[in-house]
Amino acid sequence: MKKNNFAFKPINYIFLAISASIIIVGFVLMSGSGSTDKAFNPDIFSVRRTKVAPAVVFVGFVSVIGAILYRPKEEATDEENAE
Repeated sequence: MKKNNFAFKPINYIFLAISASIIIVGFVLMSGSGSTDKAFNPDIFSVRRTKVAPAVVFVGFVSVIGAILYRPKEEATDEENAE
């Protein structure tokens, strides 16, 4: 008879975990060695670090917003069906 009044359902937490992992993958794609004063590393301007990784991180942040705003449909209980 007790109704859970939690803000999130378990599916929201699953979507949040997936979104957080997408963000982590984006930051891992962005990482790598940088240039020093003595040696220039042209890899810092690679497509993976300048275009792909920020797009992946952006998709991750947008999916976090979607996971927060997602509201699953309510299932009818037996008491509601009796009425």
